[in-house]
Amino acid sequence: MTDVYLVSDNIISPLGHTSAENWVRLEQGHSGIRLHTDPARSPHPFYASLFENDEIQHREGLTRFESLLVSSIHDALSHTEISLADPRTILVLSSTKGNIGLMETQPRSPDLAGRISLATSARLIAAQFGAVNPPLLVSNACISGVLALLTAQRMLAARQYAHAVVAGADLITRFVLSGFQALQAIDPEPCRPFDATRRGITLGEGAATAVLSTTKLVASPIRIAGGAISNDANHISGPSRTSDGLATAISGALRAAGQPAEAIDFVSAHGTATLHNDEMEASALTLAGVQAALVNSLKGYFGHTLGAAGLIETLISVRSLRENQVLPTAGFSQLGVSKPLTIPSTLHLAPLRHCLKTASGFGGCNAALVLSKEK
Repeated sequence: MTDVYLVSDNIISPLGHTSAENWVRLEQGHSGIRLHTDPARSPHPFYASLFENDEIQHREGLTRFESLLVSSIHDALSHTEISLADPRTILVLSSTKGNIGLMETQPRSPDLAGRISLATSARLIAAQFGAVNPPLLVSNACISGVLALLTAQRMLAARQYAHAVVAGADLITRFVLSGFQALQAIDPEPCRPFDATRRGITLGEGAATAVLSTTKLVASPIRIAGGAISNDANHISGPSRTSDGLATAISGALRAAGQPAEAIDFVSAHGTATLHNDEMEASALTLAGVQAALVNSLKGYFGHTLGAAGLIETLISVRSLRENQVLPTAGFSQLGVSKPLTIPSTLHLAPLRHCLKTASGFGGCNAALVLSKEK
């Protein structure tokens, strides 16, 4: 199988509009989460990491969601000579809700149904870059971002393409927020992953793009060494209490990467800060034998960005590998899961080679991938 490298990337979030800007803000301990009063989204104040209304550059003929993705892809591609007009390049898009917010501002009609379709967004975004290959859509709950990366990695490893542009985004609308509120899954304060006082998630908006290639185009490249997915078929919205599903995905990712569990230096966990997710994830890490690694969650900085989460968190993990720094988990104070995990409360400096990224989502889906830094 052919090796696949990450050669360029972008993150757009309320913390910054490039990966470098976001990393600096995280190093400084800043979070994008704020208290918002927005009757269009919720009748009650809520904490979230949201863009300002005019922060996303509007592009003619595109929605706010699509414009956000185009901006992220454009910045990531601007640092390479890779083009979507090249038949050797595939575009992979990740989102959970896409343009669902249009339902809140436009009357129901067949035209609206077509405009909300993720396939419509994918076609319009691909056209912005003169893409010659049909774009591939990945929408599988909250593992979408990780699954999109893994899908692209597998296509490149099998030599179907030489390059891939993997982009994901989601915006927080009334539809999205009210759904999580109905599940009583929203913390009334900023989220606290893995903490004893955690009470639920905090949502966030963002976009990210990873440019992958089978060619080493940068010094000291980071390789997507392998990954795996699973489905525990436990419940539509509740994680498995046995943790077998995520543990299976982690073990499969380690096998695909050719790495033993003890080689993992740190885990970028899904870490949503719900009672059951964090407990399940701690148990899965233990079952898979990677519990000795450092563990962090980035949800306290970005919020849960849904279809963008796996991409944003993977790209920050890439920065961690390059800088040999594991970020602390914002909001964490006292361990609140039954399995012993090492969760740094301050910036941790150490030589890093291998990172495990995990994700889980509604419907019992799980994903894991291994990032490796070449010497």
